[in-house]
Amino acid sequence: MKPKMLPLLSLVALLGVMFISNSCSSSSKSCPVCGTDKNGTIGLIDVMLVPEHNPNGEPGGPFNIFDISWVDPVNRLYYVSDRIGLDVPAFSTTSNIALWAIGGQNSVAEAGNNSSLCWVDPTSGETIPPVTSGLGNYTRFGCKTDGFRLPGGFGPNGNFGGFVGGQCCASRANNLNPLSGPNGLEITGDGNFMFVGNGSSQVEVFDLAPMISSGYTAPPVLTATIVTGTSPDYDGPNGIVPCQGSANGRAFSDPTCGDLRGDEIATTGSVVTFPQDGSSRYLFAVINGDPGLPFVTIVDATAIVTRTGTDAQQHCLPYSQVTDPTATDPFSPGISTYVSGPGGPSITTLFPANYASCILGQIYYDGASQNDDTVLIDDGGVNGANGFVCPDPSLQFFGPTPGTVGPPVPSGASGHAAGFNPDVACHHGPQLTATTATQVGGVFCPAGPGTPPGCVGAIAPAGLGGMIFYPATSTFLLTNGNSTPDITVGSIDVIDPLHQITLAGGGTAFVPAIINSFPVPNCMPTSLNLGPGTDVFVGCADHDGRAFAPSSVIINGTTGAILTVINNVGFVDETWYNPGDNNYYTASRDMPSGPVLGVINAGSRQWLQNVPTNGNAHSVAADPKNNHIFVPLPSGGPNCETIAADGCVGVYAAQ
Repeated sequence: MKPKMLPLLSLVALLGVMFISNSCSSSSKSCPVCGTDKNGTIGLIDVMLVPEHNPNGEPGGPFNIFDISWVDPVNRLYYVSDRIGLDVPAFSTTSNIALWAIGGQNSVAEAGNNSSLCWVDPTSGETIPPVTSGLGNYTRFGCKTDGFRLPGGFGPNGNFGGFVGGQCCASRANNLNPLSGPNGLEITGDGNFMFVGNGSSQVEVFDLAPMISSGYTAPPVLTATIVTGTSPDYDGPNGIVPCQGSANGRAFSDPTCGDLRGDEIATTGSVVTFPQDGSSRYLFAVINGDPGLPFVTIVDATAIVTRTGTDAQQHCLPYSQVTDPTATDPFSPGISTYVSGPGGPSITTLFPANYASCILGQIYYDGASQNDDTVLIDDGGVNGANGFVCPDPSLQFFGPTPGTVGPPVPSGASGHAAGFNPDVACHHGPQLTATTATQVGGVFCPAGPGTPPGCVGAIAPAGLGGMIFYPATSTFLLTNGNSTPDITVGSIDVIDPLHQITLAGGGTAFVPAIINSFPVPNCMPTSLNLGPGTDVFVGCADHDGRAFAPSSVIINGTTGAILTVINNVGFVDETWYNPGDNNYYTASRDMPSGPVLGVINAGSRQWLQNVPTNGNAHSVAADPKNNHIFVPLPSGGPNCETIAADGCVGVYAAQ
């Protein structure tokens, strides 16, 4: 359906003043100081060789597929998600040399000899269980422990199997992105733990202390595997071949797709005190299902990062460590019967829901009829009448006869657990105003039972994006590039991770729920950074169905008010705020004139410079102590200098 533009004219008029007063004019070609009052410009000063990459395809090929990168200023380390190397390399930000590659048995670097061991209790032998898909099959992308078995004699050995990678499939230029990994990553504020999303619908948590204390001669320990959804069926009898076929048009409609990858991550950075209930916690958020049926999960990792509490708490173990004799895995998300194609054999898995014990709740972006934030599980009222259970299974197994529909695919790690473990909070996305001839779209509608007139349930066909924890309101802010049927409407959703509700049987609980949403028009927001004060920098993707003008936006994170629109740079995936030089940096890979590293001063809210990069350069991070900016650069461009055929990480700094 063609979006209706008339209701946006008033917004365009208001934003016009901002474009005139806050955007910079184009700089000269020589760009001595570009549009800034800086004394020098940003330029390339060094390149870093990424472990085990070369142009001939052996063993992995050039460094061309990667995702989030992160700087740990405490230990002066730079990390990047490497989907070709199947690991997360750690570089020194002072010597610009790779020190270690964090991964599993399938790592390209060191042929897996750098594999992390999964945590095990030396006294009881208790450990992190392996992971299965919703079809009841083990996946290698988890811990190879307990009863882990794969055809061909692959059994348990206590190792981390590894990351999925990015070359599994033929779809989307040999990169089935929604099933890839490693993805989002973040390091705790003390530099001791790394959270990283994997393609098997889970988050791996590494205890980095063994690696750092050994002088980078020993691997970290995989201390937790947090399953947030149903893993794709990588190691089932059909693998993910059916999922690949269903990926055309981004449908991902086959059961072997599961809940796709665990992707973008945001954490509180350290243990913080929440005014909602007075508790002190370390929380993180992660998204799944991009771009299938996206959902966000809020997890309490306090015991992990403080190393306190029981084994179950310190390693986020599933509620029950006792496996049903008829089951194949204690991490499975539900009971199901799978028929392998019309008329195919029936495979029945008989295991109860057994969720990770540290998950606080999940929020589904499924266009549900209401956003009732007064209940533990939002599947009653209008939602119940319209068949919106929570979690909402988006896929169906084939039925027992050709052309019939079978039971739903288990989804997520929340909802009613039928007494096997406690019910886990589950909610739907916000209600937002629909764009009409008389109404601007994307405005938050009051939450609660029922559907307010003129409001629709939020969707996310372009996928959910970057998140941050916003200390001023003790909430998470989450980007949604396309939140209503009007493609020009994007949103920043406000998630209260500890929203107070009254339980049906009496008493109170504190659960994740969306309590507000800020519209960001003509942007397709994809990334967020916390700037000075209440400023929040919003990176705009500016794509998917309409060629928006390049833009970056700064909002007030408390009110959502748009403070500045900058039209010198946009088309970004990831961004970074560096307090060392008070600049925002944008990895603007899709700029019409070619990929650039955008530089914006956070104090003046003014664009400074665009620095040419190359190819798919969509990630950026900076060290606040030496103000070096790190940009992964794929092969084929001039910026990697003598290792241009390999790809590299470019190091940029003020000249």
